[in-house]
Amino acid sequence: MVSSESTRRSFLKTGGQLAAAATTLQAASVGAYTSEDNEIQIALIGCGGRGTGAASQAVSVPDQGPIKLVAMADVFERRLETSRGGLAQRFEADGKMDVPEDRQFIGFDAYKKAMDCLRPGDLVILATPPAFRWVHYTYAIEKGLNVFMEKPVSVDGPTSRRMLELNKSAMAKNLKVAVGLMCRHCDARRELFDRIQNGEIGEINLLRANRLAGPTATAAVPPMPKGVSPLHYQISQFHGFLWLSGGAVSDFLIHNIDEGCWMKDAWPVEAVATGGRHYRGDMIDQNFDSYSIEYTFADGTKMLVGGRTVPGCHHDFATYAHGTKGLAIVSASGHRPAKSRIYKGHNADADSLQWAFPRREENPYQLEWNDFIAGIRSDAQYNEVERGTLASLTASMGRMAAHTGQKITVDQILHGDHEFAPDVDKLTLDGDSPLMPNEEGRYPIPYPGIITNREYA
Repeated sequence: MVSSESTRRSFLKTGGQLAAAATTLQAASVGAYTSEDNEIQIALIGCGGRGTGAASQAVSVPDQGPIKLVAMADVFERRLETSRGGLAQRFEADGKMDVPEDRQFIGFDAYKKAMDCLRPGDLVILATPPAFRWVHYTYAIEKGLNVFMEKPVSVDGPTSRRMLELNKSAMAKNLKVAVGLMCRHCDARRELFDRIQNGEIGEINLLRANRLAGPTATAAVPPMPKGVSPLHYQISQFHGFLWLSGGAVSDFLIHNIDEGCWMKDAWPVEAVATGGRHYRGDMIDQNFDSYSIEYTFADGTKMLVGGRTVPGCHHDFATYAHGTKGLAIVSASGHRPAKSRIYKGHNADADSLQWAFPRREENPYQLEWNDFIAGIRSDAQYNEVERGTLASLTASMGRMAAHTGQKITVDQILHGDHEFAPDVDKLTLDGDSPLMPNEEGRYPIPYPGIITNREYA
C-alpha cells in the first residue's frame, strides 16, 4: 500500500506544514460547494456523547450560511433517541435540525441509509468507535460527501495503511475532510507553535505529555450482564477493547501525543514503553492502568508520555516542551483552556514568565468546526486525514511497545500484519464479535515479554 521509505518520509514531514495545508484557505482546482439553496445538510453517524457534541458544534458555526442536521444513525436505538432529543431541544425550533422518524436509522447498515439522505457536497459526521472508520469513510467517498471524522482514525498498522490509501481517492475528488484533533485549531497553541519555531525556547531537547487521571470513560469494563451479546456489550464499552478503539492510549493520550509532535514539528520514528494492570478486580477490558512511553524522533530528541487511569493518584493533564532557553507549557490542565505560556529556564514560576497567551480562549471544539465549514464554503484545499492517521499510528506505536515490551519502529507498526478486526465491514447486529470471551467471560490481555509479536494472543 505505502512503501517503507515513503512512510518514513511522511513521518519526518513537519507537523506544522501538514497543519497549514489542512487549514489554510486556498482555492482548489475543482468547484466549490454549489447546492442551489446554499444549505449544507449533515448526517450524524454515531450518536454518543462526542457525536452529539460534534453535531451541535456543526450547526452552531456562525455567519457561514445555512447548515442543517437531517439524518442520524447508530446501532443502539436508545442512544439515537437520547441524542436526537437533546439536539432537538436546542436546534429544531431554529430550523437547524430536521430529523423525522424516516431519517433515523438503526443497525450496522444504518450509516449507508443516513448518507443516502445527503447530496454530493453535503457533510457526514463519523463518530462511531474508530474500528468502523475506514468502512464509513469508504462509503462517504463513494457518495462524494465532505467528512468530519473523530479521532483516532485507525487503531493498528493495516487500518492505518488503508486510511492513507483511501484518502488518495478523497483528495482526487476534492472532498474536504476534518479530523477531531481540535487542539490544532486552538489560537493559543497556534501562537505558541509559532514562537517555538521562531526559537523563543531555543532548540527543543525534551517533550513531556501526560494524562494522569482517575478512571476515564469506559477504559475499565465490568463483567458482561446476562442477556447481552458480546458484540453489543463491547460497543457500549468500546474504550475497553483494542479492536474497537485502540484502548486508552489511542483514545485518551492521542491529543497530548499530537500536541507534542506538533510543537516538535516532526513525528517519532520509534518507541519503547512500560505499563501494567494494577487494580483490576473483576474488570474484563484489555487496557493497562498505567502507561509510560518514550518516543524518539529522528534527531534523537525524546518525548515522554505518561498515562494513568488509577483513582487516588496525582493528576497531570498537560503537555510541556523543554528547550535550551526555557520551558513552554503547551496545555496546562486538559484540552481547554490551554493556558499556553513560556518561561525562562525550566521552573514554571511567576518570576520566570516571559509570555502568556493574552486573550480569552475560544472553545477549540467549535473553532475546528468554524475552520472546517469555512474550508467547505470557500473550496479550500482542506484535508486532515494524513496528519490524523500519523497521530493515530504514533499512538498505536507507543501502545504496542507497552503491550509487547519491545522497541517498536514506524515501519514495524505500519507494516505489521495484526489487524484487530479484519472483517469489521461484515458484522451484523445478531452475530459474533471479532473478539469473543472465554468460558469465564474474560478477554485476552497483553503479556509484555511473553507475547512479543502482537498485542495479545
